[in-house]
Parts: sequence; C-alpha cells; structure tokens
Amino acid sequence: MEKTHSHQEARRLNMAYYFVNKHPQTNGDHEVHLTSCLYLPSEQNRLSLGDHLTCQSAVRKAKETYPKADGCKYCSPACHTS
Repeated sequence: MEKTHSHQEARRLNMAYYFVNKHPQTNGDHEVHLTSCLYLPSEQNRLSLGDHLTCQSAVRKAKETYPKADGCKYCSPACHTS
C-alpha cells in the first residue's frame, strides 16, 4: 500500500497536488493537471489524485481509474505524450 503524507509533510517534500479530468479529450485521454493549472477542470469534472513528487507518479495513479491518462501539455509537459 502506498504511503500517504500529511499536507504539511507533502509540501516539505516538494510534492504537488494533482487532479485528473473525468471527461476525456477528443483523443480519449484523461488529462492530469496540477492544482495551479489554468486548464484545471471544474470541481465536478475532476478527480483528486493527491500529492505526488512527479507528474509520472500522478499519471500512474490516474491510470488506475482511466487507463488512457496523460499529462497536461501546459502544467505537466514531461508527462504529455499525445
């Protein structure tokens, strides 16, 4: 089981909070966004992924629910593949 961190501890570890869009893009991808992203979906259209050290970790978590998940090209470009 993955260890969970308190919000304060997560900030100390330089973790960032991520969400995944519940609605797919036209290509079928469910995009993963940072909390600070300009393209963050509205509350009713996003699923919390929690704190992660990297976008790769957040995308892996998103793929547990949406197998076709991908990073946002604006806030998580290292994880944007399509």
